[in-house]
Amino acid sequence: MTLKQLEAFYWAASCSTFAMAAERVHLSVSSLSKRIAELETSLGQPLFDRTGHRAELTAEGARLLPLAGALLQQADRVRQDMGAVVGLHGPCRVGAGELSALTWLPRLVATLGSAHPKLDVAVHVDIGEALAERLDRGELDVAIIAGQAHRGSLVGTPLAQAEFAWCARPDVAAGVATLDAAALHRHPLVTLPLGSGVTPIIDAWLRRADAQPQRRLVCNQWGAIVGLLAQGLGIGLLPVGWAQALQARGVLAQLPNPHPLDPLDYWLHSRRDDLRPLVDALRTLAAQTVDFTADSGVF
Repeated sequence: MTLKQLEAFYWAASCSTFAMAAERVHLSVSSLSKRIAELETSLGQPLFDRTGHRAELTAEGARLLPLAGALLQQADRVRQDMGAVVGLHGPCRVGAGELSALTWLPRLVATLGSAHPKLDVAVHVDIGEALAERLDRGELDVAIIAGQAHRGSLVGTPLAQAEFAWCARPDVAAGVATLDAAALHRHPLVTLPLGSGVTPIIDAWLRRADAQPQRRLVCNQWGAIVGLLAQGLGIGLLPVGWAQALQARGVLAQLPNPHPLDPLDYWLHSRRDDLRPLVDALRTLAAQTVDFTADSGVF
C-alpha cells in the first residue's frame, strides 16, 4: 500500500466521476484505476462495486475513506514541516461568484501564487447554487458564495459583507430627489434575476420603502448591469466600490436613499470531510484579501 494508491482511491471516492478524480491527481483514468486495483489487491478486498452504472463504494471502501483522508492530510503536514516541499503543490480549484471575481478574487489568486508558487490554480465563476453543487461533487476545493449553502456535506466560514448603493446615469439621477415609490414608478429597476444574492436585499428595501417597481430590466451579469445603467435605462444596485469609482468618472451617480440597504454576507465553503492543508490555506488567504469595495480596474 502506497500514498499514491491511497490518493487515487481518496479522490475516486470523493469526486463524482473517475475522470474528475484522475484530473485531480494528474493521471489518466486507466492509471488511476490501476492504482486503485493495486490498493484493493494489497488490502485483499474490493473498495468499489463496479457492477452498476457507476462505481460505488463498498462497505470496506466507505470505512477506508476517512482513514485515507487522515493519512494524506498527515503526509502533507510532514512534507511541510520537514521542508520536503516549499509551499503547497498540485491542483487548486476555486469557485466564486461574479462579484467576487470582479473585485478581490484577482488579489487572492496573486497572493496564493506568491505563497504557493507550485499550485496549479484554476478559477471557476458561476452562480452560488451551481458552485455548491460542483463543490459537493469534488470538482472544487472551495467556493465563495453569497450566503450559507444549505448542504449537510458542506461547511462554511463567514468572510465579509458586500455593501451596495443605488445608482443611475447622472441625468437620470438629477431627476430623482429621493429614491422612493414614485422614482421606481418612473424608471425601470435594472437588476440581477430573481433568486440571485441581491434579491432579498432588494425585497427588504422595497418593503421598507413601500414601493414596487413598475418595470424590471433583468440581466444575469454585473458588468452588463453597469452598461445598462450607463445607458440611462433605469435605476439599479451596485457594489459601493464600483459606485464610487464610476461616480468619480462621471459615468454614474449615487442616488439619495432614505431607507438603508442590507449588506450581503459572503461565505467560503468547503467539503466537511476535506481536511487538507490546502483548504486551510485558502480559508486563511481569503480572509486576508477579501474586500468587496475594491476596484479591480474593470470599471
